[in-house]
Amino acid sequence: MNIISQRVQEMNFSQTFVMSNKARELKAKGHDVISLTLGEPDFNVPTAIQEAAIDAIHKNFSKYSPVPGFLETREAVCKKLKRDNNLIYQPSQICISTGAKQAIFNVLAAITNPGDEIIIPTPYWVSYAEMIRLLGGIPISIHTTVESDFKISVSQLEDTITERTKAILYSSPCNPSGSFYTQQDLKEISDCLKKHPSVLVISDEIYEYLVYEDEPFSIAQIEGMQERTAVINGLSKGFAMTGWRLGYSACPEWLAKAVEMIQGQVTSGTNTVAQQAAITALHMSPNEPEIAEMKAAFNARRKLMYDLLQKIPGLQVSYPKSAFYFFPDVSAFFGKSFNNQVISSGDDFSMGLLENKFVGSVGGDSFGNTNCIRFSYATSENLIIEGMKRLSDFITELS
Repeated sequence: MNIISQRVQEMNFSQTFVMSNKARELKAKGHDVISLTLGEPDFNVPTAIQEAAIDAIHKNFSKYSPVPGFLETREAVCKKLKRDNNLIYQPSQICISTGAKQAIFNVLAAITNPGDEIIIPTPYWVSYAEMIRLLGGIPISIHTTVESDFKISVSQLEDTITERTKAILYSSPCNPSGSFYTQQDLKEISDCLKKHPSVLVISDEIYEYLVYEDEPFSIAQIEGMQERTAVINGLSKGFAMTGWRLGYSACPEWLAKAVEMIQGQVTSGTNTVAQQAAITALHMSPNEPEIAEMKAAFNARRKLMYDLLQKIPGLQVSYPKSAFYFFPDVSAFFGKSFNNQVISSGDDFSMGLLENKFVGSVGGDSFGNTNCIRFSYATSENLIIEGMKRLSDFITELS
């Protein structure tokens, strides 16, 4: 008898962690591995946030918090949303969660019935489709390409919406492509969605502070969209606080209550020390020196990696406007082989690159686009240079 549930048997492991763990295994065996897998800033948490956490420990913030988070933390989120996005929320509409991943899952769990369709433009973050399936929903992909800058068109969206569509879930800035929906893009998408008032929006904005050539913009800022949008954000990317596990959702009141109910039955309130430190973080503007320095460093690495990728024949690559990823199309190498192994997907290419040249990346299959692979440039310029050299060597040696 198989004791594991059918829903778990049908799940896939997160490919980002699979490849990261494989890279660690090779490194432990003594190989010189360059890992360009995880989306994790290689910077320290800003000093003021560290000090706020230490102060919270000394003040014995060690008891349960309210399920949706301390009032002060939720008030800080409201102030941040007003300052950065010109969005007005009440603390009752905010839920502080154990990372943005939980915030997304909470919202999906609150709205998804078996058979509901959730639209996810590809490429999408690896957990989106698995979360939807776990809840009995049906992920419906809209395919995009390098040529479209990995962004959907309004006509694609219109053609995909059915009577079973419950919501559209996307990230902008996007993991894994680094693409970014501009204000005009979102205005056009909103005009389409307004023809379908029952379709909700889940807007994952975790990379908001890493937009390089425009200003961040949320679809919730468009008239008529805030009351049907769940805004997701957190502290992992903009403040280098990945391990602190602090995310949040900002929702219409009716949805916020459902999210709170779900979180109360699953995890209850988020880590209290992280919540107290988050108050300090949320009061910091993106122009604070330590925050701005991180963004400037990522921008320099973006330019460097783009220059190096462009010089490698056969790769198709777009110039990402945000986040810290490249998502080059490697389909020109399908049918070629290494060590008598034929490449037929982005996952094959990624594994070959790791096993032969010890460069970690993530294949595109789990992002919904088998033609591509993802590189993270959340690492030093020296490692980017060496990693791209090894990539070029790997491609040259394919037969």
